[in-house]
Amino acid sequence: MQAKDIMTTSVISVPLEGQVEDAVRLMLDHHISALPVVDAEGGLKGLVSEGDLMRRVRETDGPRRSWWLEVLGGSSDSTRDFVKLKSHHVEDVMTRDVVSVEEDTTVAEIARLLEKHRIKRVPVLRSGQVVGIVSRANLLHALSALKEGVLPEPSEDDRVLRAKIKEALKEVPGAAVNLINYTVENGNVSVWGVADSDFQENAVRVAVENVPGVRRVEVHMGRLPAWAYGI
Repeated sequence: MQAKDIMTTSVISVPLEGQVEDAVRLMLDHHISALPVVDAEGGLKGLVSEGDLMRRVRETDGPRRSWWLEVLGGSSDSTRDFVKLKSHHVEDVMTRDVVSVEEDTTVAEIARLLEKHRIKRVPVLRSGQVVGIVSRANLLHALSALKEGVLPEPSEDDRVLRAKIKEALKEVPGAAVNLINYTVENGNVSVWGVADSDFQENAVRVAVENVPGVRRVEVHMGRLPAWAYGI
């Protein structure tokens, strides 16, 4: 099983020239914790996460470092910190050294990368452009398909079916497709994610069931808390 078999394909990104306020709004609106930063051609340039943004809050509220610590620590560090804490440009606050994978990277290798670098997600690239995201949650969904300790290898038919399901889910009214993930094995589809109601969950199920070639659908969807909708 490879990245393309488990990745979330509806990627929400922020442009390189975007503002920090834009990134915050996108995270809140789409209930996500990180955004790939892309250039005009869709090339990956960085990643901005809730950790990057929360650091700004912590440092602003915390005590300022003593001047002598700043001197001993080196001016380059202090000026770099100043830019990250004060700038309104995504390019200034994003993480630049982003660990990424290709579509054919195995699930096992992705798991090793997340563990080695102590990160929560990796962008998936095709010719340098972001085409998906694999998170820890995606890996857990893949692990649920384990049979006798071995991950099944999807057939080409399953991969074609996965692409059709992606398009079908876009037709579900109000569905947050970036929060829906699914795996396909021999035409059997397992769907995970969140929905805002039982009606929407049923709509997701029906949309998948109506895709030609789908044999069976299992839906495992939770609900976002009321505060996530501003209620």
